[in-house]
Amino acid sequence: MQPVADRAAALAVVAALRSEHPAAAHVCWALMAGGQSAANDDGEPGGTAGRPMLEVLRHQQIEGSLATVVRYFSGVKLGAGGLVRAYTDAIAQALLGATLVPLVRQRSLRCAVPYALEGLLRRELAATAGAVLDTVQHDSDVQFAFTLPEPEADAFIARLDDAAQGRVVWPQE
Repeated sequence: MQPVADRAAALAVVAALRSEHPAAAHVCWALMAGGQSAANDDGEPGGTAGRPMLEVLRHQQIEGSLATVVRYFSGVKLGAGGLVRAYTDAIAQALLGATLVPLVRQRSLRCAVPYALEGLLRRELAATAGAVLDTVQHDSDVQFAFTLPEPEADAFIARLDDAAQGRVVWPQE
């Protein structure tokens, strides 16, 4: 199990695993990332590897992750049911030892303030956990683009409006 942003990142990890384990019979994987899901049995009988791994990720509500299993053939045939159990158990066991990080929805905001309030806005952003300053543009006023955790956004806007005495302009998008 490892975090990935999207399918391209997942395929790069799978390619690296294939290079690291050239004698492996199968490198099966399941992906849940960025609204994308995918599964690959890599030559195992259809539906016996990737799909069961993907179902574990879905059941546990895991997002932004790639589950992989590198399998070497030992000479023992497991059968379809045995393969499903083996791949499902491998991912379930990996999740038992994993540290899961909750995903927090982010909110992108833009605003403009007079130059005299630039420092105030920067201090408020620095004091807000999870705030990320994306861009600052200096023109007739100072225009900010930033991202905040969704649960913090409304309180941040209210706090800033209060401290700036209504001199913050929030463009409607």
